Amino acid sequence: MSDMSDDAAKAGGLERKSETKSAAKSAGLTQLGRTTPLPQSPEEAQLERVANPHPDSDYLARFTVPEFTTLCPVTGQPDFAHLVIDYVPDRWLVESKSLKLYLGAFRNHAGFHEDCTVRIGKDLADLLQPKFIRIGGYWYPRGGIPIDIFWQTGKAPKNLWLPDQNVPPYRGRG
Repeated sequence: MSDMSDDAAKAGGLERKSETKSAAKSAGLTQLGRTTPLPQSPEEAQLERVANPHPDSDYLARFTVPEFTTLCPVTGQPDFAHLVIDYVPDRWLVESKSLKLYLGAFRNHAGFHEDCTVRIGKDLADLLQPKFIRIGGYWYPRGGIPIDIFWQTGKAPKNLWLPDQNVPPYRGRG
């Protein structure tokens, strides 16, 4: 019986994986459902989007990235941040694997805190054309000074619950 169950489970897993790949392909996605190497730079990364199943509803989608890494453009030393990205979708959602790969590509990118934070916000705004988007970049100290960067488009919809980003002011941020 266990051999049958194992075979059936494996077959079911393969069917689900095949369905996922098929759905991703039919949605025009190039990264979901397949092995995709980390892009070497944000310029090489490909942010992808999918249709919002609820464009008639205002709701908040949040991505929290507690281990964002980039390089200092002067010293080449790593810089670390806790990013919180909030957006109210209109017609599009960001495909999360493409977002993960895009953000990971900053590991090899040399950019100041302000440039990285605002660039990510603008790239997502250009891709998604959301009703509202904001990004908080909570950067860990370099030279003893933490730098927090905030960027947003317009105002949040009137009746939207917009929770606090819940990243405490710097006090060891752990």
